[in-house]
Formats: sequence, C-alpha cells, structure tokens
Amino acid sequence: MEFKDKAKRKILKLCGTVLVAATLLASAAPPAAQAGYSHKKLVPMGNAVGISMEADGALVVGIPEFLGDGTPSPARSAGFAVGDIITHVGKKRVCCNEEIRDALAQSGGKSVTVTVTRGKKTVDITVTPHINAEGRAELGLWLRDAVAGIGTITFYDSETGIYGALGHSVSDTETGILIPLRTGTILKSSVTDVAQGKIGFPGQLHGTFNADNVVGNLVKNSPNGIFGQILSPEFVAGREAIPVADTKEIHTGPATILSNVSGTEVCEYTVEITRLYTGSEAAGRSMMLTVTDPRLIEQTGGIVQGMSGSPIIQDGKLIGAVTHVLINDPTRGYGLAIEKMLDTVYNSTASKKAA
Repeated sequence: MEFKDKAKRKILKLCGTVLVAATLLASAAPPAAQAGYSHKKLVPMGNAVGISMEADGALVVGIPEFLGDGTPSPARSAGFAVGDIITHVGKKRVCCNEEIRDALAQSGGKSVTVTVTRGKKTVDITVTPHINAEGRAELGLWLRDAVAGIGTITFYDSETGIYGALGHSVSDTETGILIPLRTGTILKSSVTDVAQGKIGFPGQLHGTFNADNVVGNLVKNSPNGIFGQILSPEFVAGREAIPVADTKEIHTGPATILSNVSGTEVCEYTVEITRLYTGSEAAGRSMMLTVTDPRLIEQTGGIVQGMSGSPIIQDGKLIGAVTHVLINDPTRGYGLAIEKMLDTVYNSTASKKAA
C-alpha cells in the first residue's frame, strides 16, 4: 500500500542485525523435501504494523530544471534519470542523502563520477556539482532514501521465526520502483482511524507507531511481499497455526480475511473469491475477492490501503494475502496465493518441510 518518505530518520540502525538475519533467512528453508507446502502450518496474523525501511542507495524521484538560485540543474544536463539509484560518489559507497552530500562536499566543485543502478544496469555519470551561496555542493536531484507506512502481517512461521507481510513490494509512490532494502523494521502499531474507500478513492488506514516498539526486522523486499524475523515473542504468543493450501486447492466461493482496522484488534470478515488467475494474468495476483461482510463495509468501505497483507482463509487453510483494491469498486480487490509468498521467502529451488 502507500508509503511516505520519512521526514526524520529515527529508526534504530540495525545493519549488523540485518546481516545476521539475512543469513538466517537464506538458510531457513527446512531440509526435508515435500511436494509443495500442503503439509506445512503457519500462524495467520492480520495485525497492522508500522513498516520503516532505509534504502540501499538513494532513489532519484525528481530532477528539477533549475536549482533554487536559478542555476540549471547539473544533474539534468549530465544525464540522470528518474528511477536511478545512486550507490557511489567517486569510489565512495553511499547509502543515504547525508552520505551523498558529504561526498559531494569533498569534491570542491570539481567533476565527480556518480554511479547509479538503472534497471539491471550499472551506469557511471560524470557531473560537476554547483556550489551555492552557502557553499554547499548541489546536483539538482530530489532523492528518497527512506520510507515508512502501515501494512499488515500475513503469516508467522513458528518453526523458523519468519514472517511475511503485504503480498507486494514496498515501492516508491511516485516512480513505482521497488526500493532496494538496506535495513528495516516492523513496529507495533495502533490504527487510529480510517479514511473510507469510495469509488475513485482507495481509502487508507491511519495509525501510530514509533521506533521504540520494534517487533521484527525487515530483511527482504520483493514483488511478493516483505519478509523478516519476529524479534518479540510476545507479539505472536497464543496464536494457533493452520494448514497451508496449495494454489490448486484455492477455489471460487466463500472465504474470510483477518484484518486490524481499529486499535490493535484483529477481526475476521467474510469475503467471496470470485475469480482465479492463471498464466500471464497471474502476474502479481492469484485471485479476485469481494468483501461481503457488512461490518467491514460500514467501517472501511471495503479494502483500503494498509490492509495489504491481510491473510485469506478458505476451508480452514491459509490460501493467500489481500494485496490491492480496485479503485472503481473498493469492495473488490486482488489477492496473492500464499504459495508465491513462501516460494519467495524460502526460495522456490529450496526443499520444503512439513510442519
């Protein structure tokens, strides 16, 4: 769902923790082979959480024609493009706006080589910074290096400590580009109010969270969701695991979702699976669902931003996660099969074990 750039970078620095957790995540796929995940059990969650992440590099989200003093933007004439991710200034690795400013300051106004990731390519761009009246070196770029927002946890795996959330990536709202992850956390959140979804307006959960309420780390940002490990056992205590459905078991008909649309309470709501997607149509989606529960429709208008990741349950099994709402009908939206999320976090080439 929607994420905003962070005005203040308050989140704890967890670089060392993330490196350890990433190793755990990569090795977490259980060793015994199984056909699919039909014998695995996961805890369906439905909790809204704060999601905060810092990018591995700075994303170019805009290139003004002129700087504040009227000087033409050096970046525009040098060949930067919206969507570029700055990773180096000269030979110095940079991870955020502050490091880029520091590296440019050392240039003394001389030409520097800036390395960017552009799609799947690495591009070196030579640019001469402009030194403004205050003596600061400027390129003429609008950059984003961190985002924060609210989303929903889909599942928790008590065997590995791994969680999955959203069912889609955290991407820049202006460019749509997946933000490369350097470090991140999920934070205990409370939903304070809801902007109801209406035709032409997707609606949104509003909530509060802060850096002191870390419940998990964030180590993978992918098209099929975000993943990490739960660091607070209390957050998942007392939850019951249920079987996981293979994609082929999902069918049209009644189902339920678990969502947190007020305070911290997770409630179950009825939905109807109305369509299944296969082949090329299944890119980023596995099913269409319609909210049928009058309580949820009255509260939110249907599916709203922030509900991404709400687990979908059918026939007593976890089948997927809510991912998107249809702008022209907030009672309808898409869901992603849980198998796709598990393939992403456990690696589709890795073997899978029964719970």
